[in-house]
Amino acid sequence: MTGSWVVFFGVLAVVMLALGQKEAAVGLGVVTVMLAVINGIVFALFHSLTVRVSRSVIALSFGVGLIRKQFPIGDISSASIVQNRWYNGFGIRKIRGGWLYNVSGFDAIEIQLKNERK
Repeated sequence: MTGSWVVFFGVLAVVMLALGQKEAAVGLGVVTVMLAVINGIVFALFHSLTVRVSRSVIALSFGVGLIRKQFPIGDISSASIVQNRWYNGFGIRKIRGGWLYNVSGFDAIEIQLKNERK
């Protein structure tokens, strides 16, 4: 994730926790703190995307590594450099013709599998 997103999620969590303390008297503090915790969990799971290429497999892992995906090299028919559309978003997304794994930016590598999936 780019530095600006890290700062954004960090500031968001701090603001939410501060609001949670202030709103505790009104009864909204628990909700705000829970939202801050959920924000932190999402950040930990998706703050980065690591791609490892070996002789036998291309392995992807997000954040702390709980979310993973592997593609055997033998199942790949081609790879090309592409530009993602802004509306495809970030994270793990079902898009036209396949799946998108992304944390930032629009530059990507499209992998065409032998079974026609991308």
